[in-house]
Amino acid sequence: MKNRILLALLALFLIGCSSTTIVTTKSLPPVYVDINKTHQIKNDIKITLINLNNYTDTPRAGQRATNIVEGILLAKGYQVITHINTNIITLQTAQKKAQADESKYFLTGGISEWRYKTGIDGEPAVSLQLSLYDTKSGEIVWSATGADSDWGTGSIGTTAQNLISKMTRK
Repeated sequence: MKNRILLALLALFLIGCSSTTIVTTKSLPPVYVDINKTHQIKNDIKITLINLNNYTDTPRAGQRATNIVEGILLAKGYQVITHINTNIITLQTAQKKAQADESKYFLTGGISEWRYKTGIDGEPAVSLQLSLYDTKSGEIVWSATGADSDWGTGSIGTTAQNLISKMTRK
C-alpha cells in the first residue's frame, strides 16, 4: 500500500515538472492540399516574418524565437521572407512591408518569457504569442499563444522549438 502511494506521489511530481499550455484560434493555412489519396497540390504561400517583440529581460530573445519560427515554417513548406533585424513597431508598418515583399500573409508576435527558472535544476521556460495576418485586408487569420517548461537538462532553444512546433500543428 505504501509503495503504491509513493509511486502515485512520484508520478504526480514528475508530471508537474514539465508542462505545455497552448491556445490557438484554428490551423495555419495549408501548404499541401490533398486532391485524392495519392496526389497533393502544394500552395505557394509566402509569409513575411516580422521580428518578434521581446517583452523579457533576456537580450535578443525576440530574434532567437524569430529564427526558430522561420526554420519551422520553412520545414512545413512555406516560403518565408524574414525581417529579423528590422525594427517594425506597428501592424500597419508590418502590413506595408509584407505588401512590398508580395507576401500573402505576415506573421508577428511577442515573447513574454525566455529564461531558466531559478532553483536547483534551472528548468528552461518559454512563453510566446504568434499572429498571422492577411496582407491585403490586415485581418487576423490565425493566432496561437503557448507556454512550456522542461527539465533542468533541457535548453531554452529545444523547449522553444518544441513549443512552436506544437503551436503550428494542424
